[in-house]
Amino acid sequence: MPERFALIHNPRSRRNLKADRQYLETARTMLGPLFHAPETAVALRATIEELARQNVECLVVDGGDGTVGKVLSVLYASSYPNHKLPMIALLPSGNTNLIAADVGFGKRGGEALEHLQSLARAHRLGENIKQRQPLVVSWPGQKRAPELGFFGGAGAFTKGIEIAHRPDILNTYAHDAAVLATLMVTARQLFSPKLRQQWLNGTPAGLGLDGQPADVRNRFLFLCTGLHKLSHKIWPFWRPSWEVDKGISYLDIDAHPERLLLAVWNLMRGKAPSWIQQSASYRSGTAARIRLRSEQSFVLDGEVLETGPEQCLDITAGPVVSFLQA
Repeated sequence: MPERFALIHNPRSRRNLKADRQYLETARTMLGPLFHAPETAVALRATIEELARQNVECLVVDGGDGTVGKVLSVLYASSYPNHKLPMIALLPSGNTNLIAADVGFGKRGGEALEHLQSLARAHRLGENIKQRQPLVVSWPGQKRAPELGFFGGAGAFTKGIEIAHRPDILNTYAHDAAVLATLMVTARQLFSPKLRQQWLNGTPAGLGLDGQPADVRNRFLFLCTGLHKLSHKIWPFWRPSWEVDKGISYLDIDAHPERLLLAVWNLMRGKAPSWIQQSASYRSGTAARIRLRSEQSFVLDGEVLETGPEQCLDITAGPVVSFLQA
């Protein structure tokens, strides 16, 4: 098991903007050259390559969902072999911390570092882990580097994120208030007959599961994740008990779905009653690869990704990543 760990600290993550100076001083003193706070993509790539050269097998990521995605994306393209990526201890310091709700370390700040140091000294780093496969988003036929993350979506999901990213919301409200403002704007649009129809009409999109031909239709909502749990007991996915997990859980909802409000009420509480599972409007399951064809952008961990000139991207179950648990 690893006997040391490096810290990648994102000073711009929401909670880290108010980071205790003592915590930072403790981290720098404890870790020395293994403390890193890269502020640019170039600096992050250089940091990861240096850690690969030093054969550091455990990374502590102090940031939010976006930070995790950026670190995983760089690791995926780095000198680290994809079949032997370093273990990660995730300290949640972002806005939503959706990933940490499933695979977070369970401690933050100096308490987390001291616990990790005691585990390292006892040669117990990696004794308690959860393994997950991140989503790998790539663009067929393009030279763009793949992006990694854990929760993605399109359709109404993209529309909601675009509302949240509007300057009048993004630059006016703090995170929690911004979420509320987004929900209020969305609700107002859904209660407007004209705008409600635009939402319910869905978005033309083709979905191809595991190499199958694309099923093209108007879709109200598409979601996918590599996580096994979401916050607040939300879990809008299901699959038959006999079906083996292929790495990606997905939800696919047609335009003008039947009993939408009742379905949302159930799915937001992690319930999928038989009428939803039997309805032609709702589909869910597991896949190893999904090809999405759409003019609309795809959102991955809050980042809006254009589908490119080919209006096509692949979402695949990525390499296994081990997340340390306290």
